[in-house]
Amino acid sequence: MDQANPFETPRTYSLHRAEYLVGFAVTTGLMIAHFDEIRWLPAIALFLYIDLIGYIPGALAFRRSGGRPIHKAYYVLYNVMHSLITQAAVAALWCWLVKPEWALLVLPFHLFGDRGLFGNFMKSFALPFEPVRQPGYLRLLDDLGLAHPKPVGHVTDPVPVGHVRKPVPGAQAAAAAEPAARQAEALR
Repeated sequence: MDQANPFETPRTYSLHRAEYLVGFAVTTGLMIAHFDEIRWLPAIALFLYIDLIGYIPGALAFRRSGGRPIHKAYYVLYNVMHSLITQAAVAALWCWLVKPEWALLVLPFHLFGDRGLFGNFMKSFALPFEPVRQPGYLRLLDDLGLAHPKPVGHVTDPVPVGHVRKPVPGAQAAAAAEPAARQAEALR
């Protein structure tokens, strides 16, 4: 939305994803155009290593956690491995140590696909590792008069778990006092 409110409404989120879909389409087109020039064994390895290091360990930990928080290292691994900066460095290192080649297209293909097709962006320590709609976000959409997006990857939304929520000092007292303050204001 803006730098003071870095959240997205369903519409801006769709537009954000659409930008990555353009990158995905371009890399797909380049891969098709240079299909015979791609060394497929390195390409497959480059495609898979991102998730083998950055996603699979965190996804397994999340599923095994049984509702308990998972270690922040899983979030860091995901964010580092799914960073365009990291993968640009990997591609540069590959070009220097191996050679420049069309197989490197799978790096942006993977990231653009994750973001454009699946809507997977960087992971926040404040949210579960896997996407679960948060009641606070749904309340925000209500306040903005926007429809709720459908549950993501679940038949119904599970309870938001897998992260630590630290209580804000005085937040409960302020929340409890809010209805009384509204009532007093209405009587004035």
